[in-house]
Amino acid sequence: MATSIMVQGTASDVGKSMICTALCRIFLQDGYKVVPFKSQNMALNSFVTQDGGEIGRAQGVQAEAAGVVADTHMNPILLKPKQDMVSEVIVHGKHFLDMTATSYRNEFVHKALPIIEKSVRKLQAEYDIIVLEGAGSPAEINLKDRDIANMRMAHMSDAAVVLVADIDRGGVFASIIGTLALLDEDERARVKGLIINKFRGMRELLDDGIEWVERETGIPVLGVVPYIDVNIEAEDSLALSSLRFKKPKAGEFALDIVMIRLPRISNFTDIDPFFDEPEVGVRLVAKVRELGTPDLIVLPGTKATLDDLAWLRKEGFDEAIQALAARGTKIIGICGGFQMLGETLTDPDAVEGDGTAAKGLGLLPVATVFSAGKKTVQMTGERNGLSLTGYEIHLGETTLLGGEPFMTLADGRVDGAVVNNEQIIGTYFHGLFHNRTYTRALVNAMRADKGLSPLPSDVKSDSERREEAYNMVADHLREHVDMAKVYDIMNIERG
Repeated sequence: MATSIMVQGTASDVGKSMICTALCRIFLQDGYKVVPFKSQNMALNSFVTQDGGEIGRAQGVQAEAAGVVADTHMNPILLKPKQDMVSEVIVHGKHFLDMTATSYRNEFVHKALPIIEKSVRKLQAEYDIIVLEGAGSPAEINLKDRDIANMRMAHMSDAAVVLVADIDRGGVFASIIGTLALLDEDERARVKGLIINKFRGMRELLDDGIEWVERETGIPVLGVVPYIDVNIEAEDSLALSSLRFKKPKAGEFALDIVMIRLPRISNFTDIDPFFDEPEVGVRLVAKVRELGTPDLIVLPGTKATLDDLAWLRKEGFDEAIQALAARGTKIIGICGGFQMLGETLTDPDAVEGDGTAAKGLGLLPVATVFSAGKKTVQMTGERNGLSLTGYEIHLGETTLLGGEPFMTLADGRVDGAVVNNEQIIGTYFHGLFHNRTYTRALVNAMRADKGLSPLPSDVKSDSERREEAYNMVADHLREHVDMAKVYDIMNIERG
């Protein structure tokens, strides 16, 4: 039966996913058959498995770092926020139903436990090591009776728990002591090690504090991990405030790319590859006054297309985007953003809301009709002679009324729409920009429009970049965390 280690945090966004990703790669490098697991994930960015299941993006990334094919047993319950206090509940990769937070806690949580346990037992039988990731904090005393993501999972899998605290946000020692104080005795007994994450500064200044924490708690500090900016996709909206988004001054970068921060934004990691492009500034914009005159506007995916379209109009983005389009600004809409760029959006079965129809921005000759049944599938296609890989996650069918499709898919379908010599593009193709050759060609086209010389067309593939990132975080963790102690708390003897 597999040995389990669980990474929990003193709060959300302390770096649990990154630590889990690094551990998955380290255990793989050390010759173990390792698998990631998160019982319940609330995430706006999701991953589509080979058989069309939808799981948290972090578990898809961790599976790749572990050298295994992602499947829904690695994240059997996924929650995707749709409205205030309402989320889509996805069970083993498929839509189950939409539930309020109250009904989920009162009616569903007890039904979820057998589903989760079945996945745990399956993974225990098939792997050497399970790397479990917690959610938020295990010390939310108002939620502990319904917890299915933290200490209950540690008990179920008999996992040694490593508690991660983020020193970058301040109060790291208080957060550690406070979290431990709020745990029950049997829960606290499972915490076998501490990691201080996102450190910046002089390591020796922490020594007195570390000695005090170890003396007071009897729990060893396994390491102090310096902050690292590495290109691994984020999981939820907290990452939208990360340092990766640039706030360029006027003229600082050759190209200015803007993504609209929709209230229900999803799969915003579509924009990530532009961070790696030289002389490109990437901005996240939630106010029309911040829009300016960018070279490219990206309308991203959303969990509530009609609501976010109404928000665009309320904020004045519709007229601003239409005016920029008339001036020649390039605009690309992905998934819900693609639907918004069309002529009409109708909802006859009230799938998106109350059944109200809406007029789109009118920049693409397409019409969308929402219907029950989400499409989740990995996909390949071709555009301008380039082979592209990505995935679909969407409700609704979009009909091309004119112009030309954006690409031809391997299964014979066509996807998206394009007009005005590729000035306006719409597609359901998530992951489009992760096709690095396509993205470099797009950047060079925009550079040419401004009279700039092209960048080299020979670029590393996304898979090569991800492999480098997984090895980088593994090396980083090995350098700053005592892996001998990690193996010791897992009761694994290493020669």
